[in-house]
Amino acid sequence: MAEEKSYKYVIIGGGVAGGYAAREFSNQGLKPGELAIISKEPVPPFERPELTKVYIDLEVNPTLANIYVCAGTGEAKQYPNWYKEKEIVKADLASKTLVSDDGKIYKYQTLLIATGSTNIRLSEIGVQEADVKNIFYLREIEDSDELALAMELYVQRGKAVIIGGGFLGLEISSALRANNHEVTMVFPEPWLVHRFFTAEIASFYESYYANKGIKIIKGTVATGFSTNSDGEVTEVKLEDGRTLEANIVVAGVGARPATSLFKGQLEEEKGGIKTDGFFKTSVPDVYALGDVATFPMKMYGGTRRVEHADNARKSAAQAVKAIKAGEEGKTIPDYDYLPYFYSRFFKLSWEFYGENVGESVLFGDNDPKSPKPKFGTYWVKDGKVVGVFLEGGTQEEHKAIAKVARAQPSVESLDVLSEEGLSFATKFYSTSL
Repeated sequence: MAEEKSYKYVIIGGGVAGGYAAREFSNQGLKPGELAIISKEPVPPFERPELTKVYIDLEVNPTLANIYVCAGTGEAKQYPNWYKEKEIVKADLASKTLVSDDGKIYKYQTLLIATGSTNIRLSEIGVQEADVKNIFYLREIEDSDELALAMELYVQRGKAVIIGGGFLGLEISSALRANNHEVTMVFPEPWLVHRFFTAEIASFYESYYANKGIKIIKGTVATGFSTNSDGEVTEVKLEDGRTLEANIVVAGVGARPATSLFKGQLEEEKGGIKTDGFFKTSVPDVYALGDVATFPMKMYGGTRRVEHADNARKSAAQAVKAIKAGEEGKTIPDYDYLPYFYSRFFKLSWEFYGENVGESVLFGDNDPKSPKPKFGTYWVKDGKVVGVFLEGGTQEEHKAIAKVARAQPSVESLDVLSEEGLSFATKFYSTSL
């Protein structure tokens, strides 16, 4: 007979959302044996965004211990002995039963789905010969460890091609270049981070990267690869007929939520699991957090699914608070998320709050040759500021732009906003304290 274990709470998924949900349960009060995290990952939850930042920087020589959750919010890190259960599972939500790959049965009272996303692989988008050696995808710790090993192996003659011009492409390109590799980025869009950056913002980073020796090829895609006798990649074939020499390829062509365990058992929307403002799903006692959750966007109306560590952390806390409040017969406010994204690479660092819709207004010093460039962009819709991007800001200035994005103040004109620049946000922040 299969071994069976029962828990009051079970979290499926050992990523950022799972780790922060466990932390919130602990903060709210937890008895021994009430909670299990069941995850396919061989390590405890860690701050996944750091895989393309600190963790892959060979000069820093970091360890996994540096990036365990909750390092991202400055709280105490949760080391391996903080956790008890780690297994791969199958789920039957109707019977509140989870089955691991070794046949163990896990029963739960409340389930939290925090399975995150999985990378879209090149073969899935029609790229030929995409299973050769030294093509890397960064999602798990072992992915970064394998890339770091290749970076060391080819440190004197590294030629890296980054496929994709999104956030991952930006960050991993800088890490490879900083570790003395020749780097070429390839993507089909007309500029970097096309869905998020304006052409003006992208122009700064493209020029900055060019000055660092990174080559950028736009408007084409990889279609296949050449290999040596050991099956290792030697060339990347492009759709426009060119070939690029490479011994390291990193693919960042998107991700999709990992919801296959629950197909047909839950309502879905916009590619994720549909939830309410407390991250409750359509099935009683089942919650979905982080990347997999499609939730109501209180500020803007409608629903969204947000793939970012900030939302993973905050949605985890919201769900656990809602669960605990419900047990005590209490209520909490609906989730009211302000979209937030950030990145850092080389000596640059930017933050963004709100929405990148409407007309954009550039301000500040966006000369890529400046010793300390500092610039930003406001997005204005219906006469109100709805989003703010800032490169090179201070902690106080980041608080100011977040306040503006949340409050959505009216502006006199785009010209006046351009002239005021960052001072518009800092003045608004200081007068609202």
